[in-house]
Amino acid sequence: GGCGVCFPISQPVLPMAQSLLKAVLVICTYLVRWRTEYRFKGLKSLFLIPSNRNSYKKNICIDMLRQGYHESFSELFALIQKWNALREAAGPGSAIWQQKSLEEQPDKLHQLCHFLTRAEAAQRAGHYEEVYDNQLYLAYYCFSDPEDKWLSNYFYEQCFNTAQLIKIDGGKREAQAHANMGLISEEQGHVMKAAEHYEVFYQLTEGSTWKDETGHTYNSLACEHLWRIYTLLADKMLENKEHDQAIKTLIKALKMAKEGSDQAKYGDSVTHSNYSCIYPVLSEQACQKYPKVWSGSKKKLTMVWLGFF
Repeated sequence: GGCGVCFPISQPVLPMAQSLLKAVLVICTYLVRWRTEYRFKGLKSLFLIPSNRNSYKKNICIDMLRQGYHESFSELFALIQKWNALREAAGPGSAIWQQKSLEEQPDKLHQLCHFLTRAEAAQRAGHYEEVYDNQLYLAYYCFSDPEDKWLSNYFYEQCFNTAQLIKIDGGKREAQAHANMGLISEEQGHVMKAAEHYEVFYQLTEGSTWKDETGHTYNSLACEHLWRIYTLLADKMLENKEHDQAIKTLIKALKMAKEGSDQAKYGDSVTHSNYSCIYPVLSEQACQKYPKVWSGSKKKLTMVWLGFF
């Protein structure tokens, strides 16, 4: 009924508008807390405060906003809030309670600001491989100290999400991301989830020549991770009296050890601490397959049965 002309928002613009709205809400929350913290009663504009009275955190936040990096600002603000929440949840006397807060560590704030804004700029240009590389740098190089484990894990998760969008590297970054998420899952005790990540890592690296910084091929690393996780899974299965499944899983571990060309691990798998629990079954099956090769040697007999000799 008005005289104004309305222009419908096109679909591609909606996500951008939603992102901007979210950033505005975060900014408003930030400014309200800022004003409350310093009790600037009656101050008409918070941006009239001289920069030399601001903390380093406030200065870099203002710089990010002035340069248009609203998503980076929102992410940095969310990380600071997450640290504070972790500290409050841990309570007095905990290790994190004794640490400086994230906003009190200028070096870390500088690194976050630098790489988050680089990643946001790359994302705008559609260069997801650069987004991934900046996130990985934060995860691997910037936050490698034990006290920063939560930050490192956060950025490894961001890398994993970004890797799904990369189509130009043959799956190399996706493989890296699965390996890193497998390590995180394993460290947190999620063995089945870790196995899933390592299996995808193995599949993506089959036939590749990709190597890590130490010169190991990605595929040999995948075999090593799978050998280790299958052995852990076999342990749990034996504890639960799931002998048949444990046998299948331990055989998979042996095959991974052999494929990875690590004879020491191969031998360790065959002489596993729980080997005596499943050896009678292996012996019976081995004798049925190779009735003329009975040697009485557990290790050699199992290798014969698995077809490795």
